[in-house]
Amino acid sequence: MSQRQLQRWHVIGLVEGGKITLKEAGEKIGVSYRQAKRIWRAVGVKGVEGILHGNRGRAPWNRTADSICQKVLDFSKRLYEGFNDMHFTERLLEDQQVALSRETVRKIRREAGIGPKRRRRAPGHRKRRERKAQEGAMVLWDGSPHHWLGPDQAACCLMAAIDDATGKLLAARFFPFEGSSGYLWLLREVLKRHGIPLVMYHDRHGALHRNDTHWSLEEQLAGRQEPTQVGLALEALGIESIAALSPQAKGRIERLFGTLQDRLIAELGLEGVQSLEAANRFLKLFIPRFNRRFSVRPRESEKAWRKVPQSSIWIESLASAIARSWAMITAFELEV
Repeated sequence: MSQRQLQRWHVIGLVEGGKITLKEAGEKIGVSYRQAKRIWRAVGVKGVEGILHGNRGRAPWNRTADSICQKVLDFSKRLYEGFNDMHFTERLLEDQQVALSRETVRKIRREAGIGPKRRRRAPGHRKRRERKAQEGAMVLWDGSPHHWLGPDQAACCLMAAIDDATGKLLAARFFPFEGSSGYLWLLREVLKRHGIPLVMYHDRHGALHRNDTHWSLEEQLAGRQEPTQVGLALEALGIESIAALSPQAKGRIERLFGTLQDRLIAELGLEGVQSLEAANRFLKLFIPRFNRRFSVRPRESEKAWRKVPQSSIWIESLASAIARSWAMITAFELEV
């Protein structure tokens, strides 16, 4: 018997001896008068067994079968070794038709000695910026150099753009390095699929923001430095460019890459992907599933995307600004 049950047995004994009332007994053991009366009657019929719960020794009705637990462990060690608990739970349902809660899967794995994929840190005291109200009001884009194809493969860079209001992954592609060609590819994909956003939010990478102190004579006369190739394209499109001063300022896309490094690497390893070409083909299947899982509804249903103008004058002005960069993209696509 536990200490709690021993206390109940002692208090009921005081009731039997006439030293306290049932109401006082209920207050001492923390139950109502009606429950104290039930316990007292049960002790009168069963003796000390009346103190014990009726379900003691029985298997819970919702206990997971041993065969299911073994199946979960087999899949966890054999196929989904690099998956976190939530990701693993989702793939069990999608691929193996095993419907379990995340907490059940977590308990099964921990009891078998399978630790969490990464330790959770306590959240910092930083207030998150409120999302934009409309889809297309702001797009965040960035590159993440990492060993995406596995620790034994060369590092590459995942270039991605997300919508601030919905968290939707708008476009993504693997490149050998972060540069103008990657950002212009992202811009082209966003224009083709969605339209022109109002704002592009990014860091101070050299492909996006002039970080040098050199001013040519023409720039001095104009009173400003000429923008980068990507900056020229944004100006031609009428997109406001905002350069963040810290990684925390663009925390939404930083968290995106954290999630992708957790989930996408595991998915690529599961499929045996080891080349940029195969990884980019896999992204076409991965992005829709990712958006179904993580995107949210915007506060306003009306979208802020602007249509891409079709006038020949506008097209010529844009082409003159980014013609050389388009050539870089074409040459890169032929190589990859």
